[in-house]
Amino acid sequence: MISNLKVQPSIFDVREYIVEAKGMKFCVQERGDPSATPLVMIMGLACQLTHWPDYFLNDLVELGYRVICFDNRDIGLSVKMKSVIQVDTRIAFLSHKFGMSPQANYTLHEMANDTANLIEAIGLKSAHVAGVSMGGMIAQLLAANHSERVRSLTSIMSSTNSPKLPLPEFKLMYKLGKSGLAAQDVESVTKRWIKFWIDVQSPDYPTSKKRIIDSVTRSFERSFSPGGAIRQLQAILATGGLEHDIRKITAPTQVIHGMSDPLLKPECGKAITKEIPNAKLHLVPGMGHDLPEQISLYLTQIISRHIKKAELSQQ
Repeated sequence: MISNLKVQPSIFDVREYIVEAKGMKFCVQERGDPSATPLVMIMGLACQLTHWPDYFLNDLVELGYRVICFDNRDIGLSVKMKSVIQVDTRIAFLSHKFGMSPQANYTLHEMANDTANLIEAIGLKSAHVAGVSMGGMIAQLLAANHSERVRSLTSIMSSTNSPKLPLPEFKLMYKLGKSGLAAQDVESVTKRWIKFWIDVQSPDYPTSKKRIIDSVTRSFERSFSPGGAIRQLQAILATGGLEHDIRKITAPTQVIHGMSDPLLKPECGKAITKEIPNAKLHLVPGMGHDLPEQISLYLTQIISRHIKKAELSQQ
């Protein structure tokens, strides 16, 4: 009989906790060696930290990183904001496309401030940062306006948010336009998100419908915040183009973008690279607006090489 058997924690074990940063509470998940190089991951529009695929995060852990994910404000288990002002998203979108700044309850600038505060609150002076989609925009503003917090920047399937950039494919525009008017119960929203992820996935690296359903269902069972999703979309529109800010970025920057992205077209990734000094662009053939398992190691190795190069240059 074996007694007093101690099981050593795995580097893949998930550590979840709530952190308070400047009076706001955020749900954080970590995996990897706590003493390893920190990598903060910023998720996209209406997506909880659970939308990061486990295989993607575990690949980063295996490459030697302390991987830190969190729920942005208004989503998941983080702080929920109130709609102090009522905004018509359709009018806000038209205002954005005409280069105006529509009203919103907050902007991506506040969300970048959240991330800077969170990095400090978990006891770090700085970290490497990677963001997808809206999270990539937040990461750009973080690197531009909180440069002391960012050791390197990786922007994935994101944009400068310029109104001059190409629109998403029409069927996606139509669905996004209807989302604020459609039924907001869990079942209806879940069905819409499943269809959305099927529509934007990588054509050369498809994800099974079962895996998409499981991912969406798991997230909505964890938390359901349709109002937060709408406020985040309005925040993107109210922020406008990022060009003025991101030209100030000094952190080593790389941009990863799918050549088959139907939501944020490849021109969006090219625009980021054009504006950020010395940014490097990686266009990935056959990749859409997701992180498919088939190329997870390829993508995480690109991120890791960039981080290691940045670490060497900062010694």
